[in-house]
Amino acid sequence: MLPQDWFIPPGVKLAFSQRQGGVSLSPFDSLNLGDHVGDAPEFVRQNRLLVAKALGMSAEPAWLQQIHGIELVNLDQDTNRVADGSFCRSGEHVCVVMTADCLPVLICDRAATQVAAVHAGWRGLCNGIVEAAIAEFDASAEELLIYLGPCIGPDAFEVGGEVRAQFIAQHAETTDFFKPSADKFLADLQGIARYRAERLGVGGVYQLPHCTYSLSADYFSYRREAKTGRMASFIWLEA
Repeated sequence: MLPQDWFIPPGVKLAFSQRQGGVSLSPFDSLNLGDHVGDAPEFVRQNRLLVAKALGMSAEPAWLQQIHGIELVNLDQDTNRVADGSFCRSGEHVCVVMTADCLPVLICDRAATQVAAVHAGWRGLCNGIVEAAIAEFDASAEELLIYLGPCIGPDAFEVGGEVRAQFIAQHAETTDFFKPSADKFLADLQGIARYRAERLGVGGVYQLPHCTYSLSADYFSYRREAKTGRMASFIWLEA
């Protein structure tokens, strides 16, 4: 269930999957949507069909081969699927990214003419994938809406000082999103993404404050389990 106070424009559909309700066996139990993690291909296929049917999608999701980069593909024009984000301006495609601790970022404009989905691990977030997605919209930043999905939370995501330094080198203000933890730091991925979107003038940013690492019954977590499944985050335009 999405928070009731989120504004989602008429004509836009979005969803974040959890780990329950599928057919995969441990350690991928049960709604694993990733076909690259070692799960049985038939189970993944069944899980993807279950999700598409449950959500009443107008098209099959455009599954990506994610590489922790900042490239996005235009689903209305490109057949390439090696990327960490996608966007489209038609109801013929469903944008989707897979995560298991990284931050899923879904974007649309208030007029419901374009949508995008982004996989933002710390590298992609630091290198500007959210900014790259925003730049692909014809609408102005103040007309955009961003939805930040479940990811590893600010009390669980421990990183080294070199990671913090890379973010601060670009925006000194992001020091506020790193808390000291022994000889490392706890990083707030959602906070950084919100900051970087709002500094560009994005009109509305919503976030689902669910920690994938802490909520083991609800979410897969690569950092917690290593060998595990993947959730998916979807956004599309009604056909």
